[in-house]
Amino acid sequence: GLPPTRQVVFQIDLIPGAAPAARAPYQLAPPKMKELSEQLKELSDKGFIRPSSSPWGAPVLFVKKKDGSFRMYIDYRELNKLTVKNRYPLPRIDDLFDQLQGSNVYSKIDLRSGEGIHVDPTKIESIKDWESSKSPMKIRQFLGLAGYY
Repeated sequence: GLPPTRQVVFQIDLIPGAAPAARAPYQLAPPKMKELSEQLKELSDKGFIRPSSSPWGAPVLFVKKKDGSFRMYIDYRELNKLTVKNRYPLPRIDDLFDQLQGSNVYSKIDLRSGEGIHVDPTKIESIKDWESSKSPMKIRQFLGLAGYY
């Protein structure tokens, strides 16, 4: 669901006098409208979003992923023009790519599903019924066997 109330209150500061911005939705083909409805229902069912009557709005578009499914993007450019810029912004994407030069392992996270790593049941068949290790020595033996130690 929505995040719990926290001790620190976060906010997005607006340029003084900024009027609410709402762009017209982008036209979507029927298959993408269907995808939008499905993704919004899923996000609503999981409690990640809720209905709103805010005068602020941003259009949605989709980009096809390698597996053929669609990733939803929200175009916040018009809204971002009305915000006070952060003194400590997130690093620029090209600076992050420069830091990755020479790396051998890369990872990607999909926050929409929130499920992380998927296990292939056929690959764990031989170990799923093992008894849990009770001593540090047994745990070290298992980790060595698994190649993580």
